[in-house]
Amino acid sequence: MIKNTPSIIALLIIVLFGNQQRTAAQNTNNSIIDSLTVALDRAEDSEKKLVILNDLVDIAFQTDLNLAKTYAKKGVSLAEKSNDDNWKPRFYEMQGRMHANLLELDSASLNFDKALKGYTAIDDKKGQATTYFKIGWVHKREGDIEEALKVDLKALNLMEVIDDKLGIAGAYNRVSEDLTRQGRYKEAYDYALKTIVLCEENNLQTELAYAYTSAGDTQIAMGNYDAAYEYYDKALTLAKSLDFTIFDIINFSNNRANALKRKGDYKAAKSAYEQALEQAKKVDYENAMYVITGNLGEINLLLGNYKDALKFQQQTVATQENKGDVSNLTEGYHHLSTIYEKLNDYPKALEFQKKALKMRDSTAKIESDKTMSKLMTQFETGKKDQTIEAQNTQIAQQQKTQLLYLAIAGILALSLLGMFLSIKSIRKKRRALQVLNAELDTKNKQNELLLKEIHHRVKNNLEMVKSLIALQSAQIEDSATKDAMIASQNRVQSMGIIHQKLYQGTNLGAIEMKDYFVNLSDGILDAFDAEDKIKIEFAMDELELDVDTAVPIGLIVNELLTNALKYAFPKTNTGKISIQLAKKTHDTLHLEVADNGVGKVIGLAPKGTGFGSQLVRLLTQQLNGTMQENSKEGTTVSFEFKHKNVA
Repeated sequence: MIKNTPSIIALLIIVLFGNQQRTAAQNTNNSIIDSLTVALDRAEDSEKKLVILNDLVDIAFQTDLNLAKTYAKKGVSLAEKSNDDNWKPRFYEMQGRMHANLLELDSASLNFDKALKGYTAIDDKKGQATTYFKIGWVHKREGDIEEALKVDLKALNLMEVIDDKLGIAGAYNRVSEDLTRQGRYKEAYDYALKTIVLCEENNLQTELAYAYTSAGDTQIAMGNYDAAYEYYDKALTLAKSLDFTIFDIINFSNNRANALKRKGDYKAAKSAYEQALEQAKKVDYENAMYVITGNLGEINLLLGNYKDALKFQQQTVATQENKGDVSNLTEGYHHLSTIYEKLNDYPKALEFQKKALKMRDSTAKIESDKTMSKLMTQFETGKKDQTIEAQNTQIAQQQKTQLLYLAIAGILALSLLGMFLSIKSIRKKRRALQVLNAELDTKNKQNELLLKEIHHRVKNNLEMVKSLIALQSAQIEDSATKDAMIASQNRVQSMGIIHQKLYQGTNLGAIEMKDYFVNLSDGILDAFDAEDKIKIEFAMDELELDVDTAVPIGLIVNELLTNALKYAFPKTNTGKISIQLAKKTHDTLHLEVADNGVGKVIGLAPKGTGFGSQLVRLLTQQLNGTMQENSKEGTTVSFEFKHKNVA
């Protein structure tokens, strides 16, 4: 059976009534269904109706699959009518689950396919995974274990992506079941144990019951029947304590009866099967009735109750024939043959033995044999009358064949000619393209050389300006004026370094900022004769910026370094300055210059002319940036710049 977690309303019923009052709980279920039906009729909003229908499916699923299917079908209709993309796949999944449990596998597959498409459209990974689980169940019923394993592994991958522990445990259980069906028992048991550990670590009690079942299945397959019984008994006990649905209880009871049968305790197994079948009939659980009836046929055969075994086995075979269950039908015919042999009805035993052997053969081969026999009969009876007509037809066919060969030869010749001309044209274009590429490459190299020469000349001109300022400042005795001249000299130097980096580097459109800051800092420290006193750290990775951004940022850092060297360390003349520049987001730069100096004193007027501060603010505006200053421990100035062309 396809697993289903009890709804919130169902859990409330369990809390109120408990295991010993299941009849009262059933009555309460009916009352809740009646109340919800009234609420559904009164509801005007489609969303409210869909929520109520969801609850109705959950409640009805506890006891009546056909009623649950009816409500799921109404939900599908309303979700389609209101074009609700979130509810449509959920109700298709519900409807498919009901069809599956009623062994209506074609209808189940159709609904699961629609649910999967809907969940995929809204990128609901959990919905996709739970639907894959149910598709895998259908594949198992159809005997296609390889496809079942494929979809179960898809579901596992989705559950791991969203880190759904309960879903991962469910996937482990299903993979264990798939591996058991493929005869890979050790791997299957390992998955079952992994599931048990995962459930215990995360307190997943509901899934733990299914984990015990998977472990029991592997032990049954490996012949460890006592161990299998212990696992199945744990699963049934836990399921009852958690008040699973009656359908789950029936499944767990059937599993434990299987272990009793394998252990050789046939009477206890028969009693357990009979109780489970009685429960399945009460709730019209067709899938369970089908399975348990087959088990009762086998257990009565083992007990020597051949008449009872015949009755149950005939019911099983009739269902197998009706459902087209070819793989299990072969075994069913064998069991019937054995029972008739025990009853001394040898003609019937032989009849079903022959049916089993025929069923083992390919249906396609049988149909092919029939077709061949029919064709041979027609040929033998009509060959005399058709001899002349056949000869004429053959001649006509030969003529058509010759014409066809000529046409094919002509087409091939034209095709070869076309291919030859195309290849010739392609080669000609390729040679022209190679020439063009060579010319473009030459022009690019010339342009690159020209750009480098331009940057070189700009750098030399800036060096000349710097030298002129230095000569002029040497003639000035006023300290304030001299400081201003030195500051201007440093600004010119900061721009000159950029152009130097451009003509020396391989990328003519961008500057590597960390290397640039190192060169800039060395020049400023040298100007203030502070190489041995002040340490400058560069807390940043390599980062390339375009020239239009690098120049103003270089001037900003130049001003901040100059201010720090002039005012941050008045007493010790020693300290540390940190420079950081990084991409904060894909279009945002973060710059920070910090020192561990004395900081700013509240109430004390700023030193200097203020031109440097004004220049920093103007450059910040130019870069569409913001600036913040913090003077609690030294001075820290940070900037955020909007910039879309960060390298």
